[in-house]
Amino acid sequence: MSTFHYPDLSNVEAAQHDHKRRILIADDDEPTRQMLAEFLEEEGYEVRLAEDGTQTLELASSFLPDLILLDVKMPEIDGLEVARRVHAKSNMPIIMLSALTDDIDRVAGLSAGSDDYVTKPVRPRELLLRIQGLLRRAEASKATEPEMEGDLRFDDLVIRPRLHVVERDNIPIELSANEFDLLYFLASHPRQVFTRQHLLDQVWHYEYFGDASTVTVHMSRLRKKVEKDPTKPRHLRTVWSIGYKFVP
Repeated sequence: MSTFHYPDLSNVEAAQHDHKRRILIADDDEPTRQMLAEFLEEEGYEVRLAEDGTQTLELASSFLPDLILLDVKMPEIDGLEVARRVHAKSNMPIIMLSALTDDIDRVAGLSAGSDDYVTKPVRPRELLLRIQGLLRRAEASKATEPEMEGDLRFDDLVIRPRLHVVERDNIPIELSANEFDLLYFLASHPRQVFTRQHLLDQVWHYEYFGDASTVTVHMSRLRKKVEKDPTKPRHLRTVWSIGYKFVP
């Protein structure tokens, strides 16, 4: 069994300065890999290719991609398990690729930790917009972090934006970058109701398109981690037929 070993974060940040944006394409279909590689290299990205799950995990550690394009159906270790292992150790953005169009498969991909989901055949220009959106979100999060306000406290729940840490009863809660950004955005606007599309625009930076199920799945994961009783959430409330709000 392949194990994903993620380097010290200080080394990762140093490696990401002054380089082309790195994309890891993980797909067992060679024509798809080559087509996407040629397109993204023409767009100025540095690209590496993986043809199975084991190789994907190895390159995720050694190549340090800024984003992974990951096929759901991968040999040796499938894409869903790869996504789980990667996001257990890092906040590396992942876009799942699949010929499957069933909503169950889409939700499974998002639940595994992917940030977006694209069905095949892939439209390169649309994929490029999604890649750019995710990378902008990551960059914007880093750029605005020092300017964020102080800690947000709601009874036993504490959100520390400068440290990207969430605690309940002084115990840290492990959140992905998207989960943290979603929680912080809602908590920073208490009682305001936001549609799923508005959250896609503000948190994922999808201004023109996006799948609302992305927000739904991330909210479900977030409630399981943050709320004492996810079935009766104290803070993260659904406003039926509209979207979500944070109740202090």
